[in-house]
Amino acid sequence: MAPADPRRAQLRRLKLYALAMLLAMLAGFVLSHLNGGHGAWAWVGAFCEAAMVGALADWFAVVALFRRPLNLPIPHTAIIPRSKARIADSLALFVRDHFLEPEALLAKLKVFDPATRLGQWLAQPQQARMLAGMARGWALQALDLLDESAVRRAIQGFVVEQLRQWNAAATAGDLLGLLTADDRHQRVLDEGLTRIAGWLDSDTVRQRASALIVRYIRKEWPKLASTVDWVKPIDEIGDSLAERMARAGLDEMQAILSEPGHPLRQDYARWLGGYLQRLRDDPALAARVDALKQQVIDHPAVQDYVQGLWQRIHQQLRDDLSREDSVLAAHLERNLGKLGATIGRDPALRDALNQHMLAGAERLTTRLRSGVTTHIAQTLKAWDERKLVEQLELSVGRDLQYIRFNGTLVGGLIGVLLHAVTVWLRF
Repeated sequence: MAPADPRRAQLRRLKLYALAMLLAMLAGFVLSHLNGGHGAWAWVGAFCEAAMVGALADWFAVVALFRRPLNLPIPHTAIIPRSKARIADSLALFVRDHFLEPEALLAKLKVFDPATRLGQWLAQPQQARMLAGMARGWALQALDLLDESAVRRAIQGFVVEQLRQWNAAATAGDLLGLLTADDRHQRVLDEGLTRIAGWLDSDTVRQRASALIVRYIRKEWPKLASTVDWVKPIDEIGDSLAERMARAGLDEMQAILSEPGHPLRQDYARWLGGYLQRLRDDPALAARVDALKQQVIDHPAVQDYVQGLWQRIHQQLRDDLSREDSVLAAHLERNLGKLGATIGRDPALRDALNQHMLAGAERLTTRLRSGVTTHIAQTLKAWDERKLVEQLELSVGRDLQYIRFNGTLVGGLIGVLLHAVTVWLRF
């Protein structure tokens, strides 16, 4: 049950006071006539008579605002109920013209300097912490509201569609173009040759090469191997051949590394340039690259990975945001504090923010003016007349009762004044 409105009891009490004053004036008027209306009673009678007139006139005026006095069909009474539509339109226009006037609002907003106040507010650690905490809570609620299966399907469809539309051949050509710019491909070749040279210069590699040579000779020419073994062991021959082959390879690589115009470098550059051009212009090669891309996309492992992306992202976000020491919230808090400090010390940024805020406020006010005006008018027109009268009377009726008090007293004083004038004229 809703608590009683204290304004109702106050209004009732003041109405009783006003009625008591009227009855007191009536009693004074009757007493003055019963006592002959002479001397002091004449003055009392004049006061009470005029006071009654003033009290009744003001009672009529106050009551006529809200309803018909004594339910009589007196013209120009029950002003508020009869004028509800006109009052609604007038109030709506008043609010529009005095509270939603763009120029007035923007002038006040400009003096308010919202950017500076925003910077000061964000620069306070507790405010940035509070805002980051609110954002963390909102993010958790947003995660709870999301339909995970729908999000997974949407992500899978989006990623797969983007991959299918991706021109892999052109991208590969662009990457190779970056590699060949400024002779980067030659540096890549140098790095590769250096690693191969280091590999050839390894004792382990030479031993494996020697073992391979010996095994091949014994397999292909077993009789010759047996005969040579009488003269010199095959293993020594294999070691010697492996050493010479490694040395020859190292010498050749050293020559390639030291000669910018080496034929192998030129062949490598021509092959790479031709392949790069084919990736860009050869439809057959582009089709083969695209077919390979489609095979990769359709592979079950890739599909499973794409489907699981949202689940992993969702779980990591939830795990982080659920902690009081959330990394994301802490990052947001730090950046909010930095933003506040930056706004505080950068006048140009403050001016830019103020301009954006003022422009946004102007657009919002312009859009709201007609909407708010219509809303106020329609809301007031839709109110029940009795409810409207009751609410208005509860809001201003207490002050209106003082009009009745004042009317009683002022009327009585005027009555005394008129009686004094009458007495003076008799003399």
